[in-house]
Amino acid sequence: MSEKILVPILGESITEATVAKWLKNAGDAVEADEPIVELETDKVNLEVPSPISGVLTEINSQDGSVVEVGALLGSVSADGGSIKSAPKSSEKIKKEEIAPLESNVIKLDANKKEPKVFEEKEIEKPKEKPLVLTEEVKQNVVPKKDVNPILSPAVRKIVVENNIDINSIQGSGKDGRVLKGDLISLMGANPKPSERKIQYGEEERIKMTRLRQTIAKRLKQAQENAALLTTFNEVDMSSIMEMRKENQDDFQSRYGVKLGFMSFFVKASVVALKNFPAVNAEIDGDEIIYKNYYNISFAVGTDKGLVVPVLRNADELSFADIEKNIKIISEKAKDGKLTIEDLQGGTFTISNGGVYGSMLSTPILNLPQSGVLGMHNIVERPVVIDGEIKIRPIMYLALSYDHRIIDGKESVSFLKMIKENLEDPRRLFLDI
Repeated sequence: MSEKILVPILGESITEATVAKWLKNAGDAVEADEPIVELETDKVNLEVPSPISGVLTEINSQDGSVVEVGALLGSVSADGGSIKSAPKSSEKIKKEEIAPLESNVIKLDANKKEPKVFEEKEIEKPKEKPLVLTEEVKQNVVPKKDVNPILSPAVRKIVVENNIDINSIQGSGKDGRVLKGDLISLMGANPKPSERKIQYGEEERIKMTRLRQTIAKRLKQAQENAALLTTFNEVDMSSIMEMRKENQDDFQSRYGVKLGFMSFFVKASVVALKNFPAVNAEIDGDEIIYKNYYNISFAVGTDKGLVVPVLRNADELSFADIEKNIKIISEKAKDGKLTIEDLQGGTFTISNGGVYGSMLSTPILNLPQSGVLGMHNIVERPVVIDGEIKIRPIMYLALSYDHRIIDGKESVSFLKMIKENLEDPRRLFLDI
């Protein structure tokens, strides 16, 4: 008896996928519901499980091939599984049962072998320890030179900042002393080729993943189909940072998650979206669809590219619920375990480029949405408050929007409301 492995229904508007890799080889034993092949779609990667327990007898679609929904990937044979796997396992069981029955001495000898192996491993460990100690000595070369009074303060500073091994430099000073000029001369030395150049050559050519192709296509569509415009503002993060500092320990102990910035931005965005419904709407042909629910998409960078999962019904979530769900969804995204449902239904997007150090950017719409909010890094800047110059932690905000549906007055007022609620976060609890 054999069962076919077919390409499952992949989700709305997805008709084909690429075979990323087979997790099992032909002839391998598999269990029912055990993942045996990974498919790559335009949005997510998913694993196809085995329909029955048995042996993977046939692979019809090799790695890298494009398959449509319902196409045959391979087959699993239950009979083949029982024939091939059962004798091997039974033989092992018999051998293990016979051995101790012959004599207890054999069992004792077998047990004695384990300590011998362990003793051999222990003998090897002393050989490894000197290597570890040697590495530690090398790492501590710089600190030792740092306290060496022979080196000038300028030389010691350069050595520490650049992690330079003094022993590798031939000093030109008295008694071989390393001078500042010796370090500067290193700047004129020819650098070594990059590791990637050494490993892969001058150029390397790889095929774009389906996810990367989709990202490129959708971003280009957004620029071509929407009337993109971006407005900017800045927000003083002092109040939020003070609130987080005062309540972080109590919040984390009660809810088991840290109080981050995203919950404040989600709450502030929801308040603004309720007051400016056009930002939460989309264009469908010659009609405008106003959405009275608030599903906040947030961009997550992964090894395979940018994905935008959705935080559903954000208006009905508390600060703790927002932080918990964002953490769970972000971990799923980084582990490549997002489902199609996790990526669909968003009405507004928040992109946090600040985690990578971005000062300012113009985010691109996540179609068919009409607005996207860009967060950036927090930098202490001089600002004028009540006629006095003071230092405040400032974040630049950017709102990119579809000018076809959102007017300039709405966009500026929308971003200004977010700014006001962030600079006085108490307003968020009053929903004003």
